[in-house]
Amino acid sequence: ACNSSHSSSKADFSAGAVGGVGVAVGLGVGVGSVVSTHAGAYPGYAGEMAQDTATLAETLRANGYATLMVGKWHLSRFSDVSDAGPTHSWPLQRGFDRFYGFLGVGFTNFHHPDRLIEDNHAVEVDQYPEDYYFTDDITDKAISMVRASKASNPSKPFFLYFAHAAVHAPLQAKRADIEKYKDAYHEGWDIIRARRYQRQLDLGVIPQGTKLPPRNSEPENDVKPWESLSPQEKELFARYMAVYAGMIDNIDQNFGRLRDSLEEIREWDNTLVIFLSDNGASREGEEIGSSYYLSAVAWAQSRDPSLVDTLQRDHQRLDLIGGPRTLSHYPRGWTMACNTPFRLYKKNTHAGGHQVAFLMSLPRRIKDRGGLRSQYVYVTDIVPTVLELIGVEPMVHRNGNRVKPMSGSSFTRTLDDPRASSRHTNQYYEMAGNRGYYRDGWEAVTLHRRQTKYSDDHWELYDLRNDPTEIHDLSGERPELVAELVEAWDQAAWANQVYPLDEGFGLRDAVRPAHEQVFSQPVTIYPGTPTLEMTRSFRLMDQRSWKATIRLDYRKGDEGVLLAHGDQSGGYVVYVEEGRLHLYYQAHGHEHRLGGGELPPGVQQVEIDVTAPGQDKWHLRMLVDGKDIDQADDVVMLSRMGPLEGIDIGIDRRSPVCWEIYERHGPFPYTGRLHSVTYEPGAVAPDRGPQRLEQIREIASRFQ
Repeated sequence: ACNSSHSSSKADFSAGAVGGVGVAVGLGVGVGSVVSTHAGAYPGYAGEMAQDTATLAETLRANGYATLMVGKWHLSRFSDVSDAGPTHSWPLQRGFDRFYGFLGVGFTNFHHPDRLIEDNHAVEVDQYPEDYYFTDDITDKAISMVRASKASNPSKPFFLYFAHAAVHAPLQAKRADIEKYKDAYHEGWDIIRARRYQRQLDLGVIPQGTKLPPRNSEPENDVKPWESLSPQEKELFARYMAVYAGMIDNIDQNFGRLRDSLEEIREWDNTLVIFLSDNGASREGEEIGSSYYLSAVAWAQSRDPSLVDTLQRDHQRLDLIGGPRTLSHYPRGWTMACNTPFRLYKKNTHAGGHQVAFLMSLPRRIKDRGGLRSQYVYVTDIVPTVLELIGVEPMVHRNGNRVKPMSGSSFTRTLDDPRASSRHTNQYYEMAGNRGYYRDGWEAVTLHRRQTKYSDDHWELYDLRNDPTEIHDLSGERPELVAELVEAWDQAAWANQVYPLDEGFGLRDAVRPAHEQVFSQPVTIYPGTPTLEMTRSFRLMDQRSWKATIRLDYRKGDEGVLLAHGDQSGGYVVYVEEGRLHLYYQAHGHEHRLGGGELPPGVQQVEIDVTAPGQDKWHLRMLVDGKDIDQADDVVMLSRMGPLEGIDIGIDRRSPVCWEIYERHGPFPYTGRLHSVTYEPGAVAPDRGPQRLEQIREIASRFQ
């Protein structure tokens, strides 16, 4: 065991992790993919960790540790993150003493986070300071938590789980950090990828003889040569990457602050630090990137041509990219460069999807500083290793339930002996229909194409000991080994609840559990109510018709926001300014403005009446005391996750729906008398609901 500087029998332990989603590793605990795709209908995809599994935090807290967490917690169902809970899958109920960060959706706005949680309650914020940045904020909280714990009880060891939201999209950074890299990426992804590859060889990070694969050329995954791009494309794409680099730089600055704080209280030498990413770089920006991140996500799901970003529009926003007015993502050419030297991307089971850098430091225990290890290690090996290093036994029972045994193996012996063999010899992978199986240096892997049968997937075969970058497919030479590994994958899939496979049609999300029906019931919101949580808010209008009735006593001179739902990524706001009523609506950059007429004194009711005719469109009507004022037909419907913020009445909190209003008035609280706002969900669009459900089931079964 590593003794702390205060003679504790346990070592302090802090960890950092970059946010995102990797290949499925949590099937045995009910989290086989991102929880937002889970409805709980299948045991491997329950959308939350099973009760018969123990987190590292729970194990360490039971052994006398202070357990602290900041950042991203993407391990609770969307339906469970409201102010009404239930909170059984929140951090404090899964082993942490303290938490500060966000729940639910797996990303946030770095300049204006949509909803912050401290411990078990939402933080009420109307407006963030102009220089606010999320990574700075959670670092401040982490330092404060550690100092408070150590000041109160110096002998108590701590576990800090620092789960970065960066560098998950949206790509946003502080202007000064972006400026450092404004000229760094104009050479393009081909040259920079080749330079990174050579640097990795020089450092010994990859073994001599490792080959750099050709530019990704697989269908729907291909990358164009940088030199084939237009000057406008090059300028825009270089800006996206400069923002990404600025985010990384800021992580480095903040980790330096955290390290300095541990050195100041004389805990650094006795702190085990583990730093890793949880997946390869993301290709969600697709071919040309986007300054509207959610439009790229929605297009990937629907292939709706109306959602395709235009280079001209994004280039016009060039100076805004990285700031609070854009939610950006780089094009997949940069994804390829970020995954150097491996092929493909996040969501793939090729190495580019899941092979990541992994750093460990424990000055009092690990003497081979700067040493390199190349043994096969999987993410499930981390907890057994940590427990062995600090001398803590795995938890056997949790809340009266016997805990499932851990599936990983400790790699502690490799810290002392660089030649020690790996104890993790077999591992299956699955993500979005892509599959893979590793055994003793051999790997069989598929690249699944949408809307094709899984049985038609070609299983490639690689000898990773001699071909770590998966260039030479040996499946034709060793068909018997391919068959053996495929059979091993299938057995592991049945044993670990991998089925049913879902390539993105939404099969596992199609049938919502009964307890979520309340989210589609009418609701009346009164002044003083905190922001209604995102999921509850969105279900009121999800793929359906709906109506919002605003009741007020309007008097001349009253002004401000009556109703706001969403943020810069998309939403709508109803407001009164200079005696005129307005509705501003924005979805994926498509803007509409209604109203503008003078509002007569004595008005008691404003209605927003929305009908859903189908084909992901809405018709908008605005009425005052029952009289039509204005309308807009065939507007782009707000897609899933479109309004990243929930519903506010009487104010537009945090990230504004309309930046121009925000520049003039900030959150713009209403100065008059607002009684309430009532939402009434209507009929589901005719091409959604039961008809859509049966279509999803039919498609999924056809390819399963």
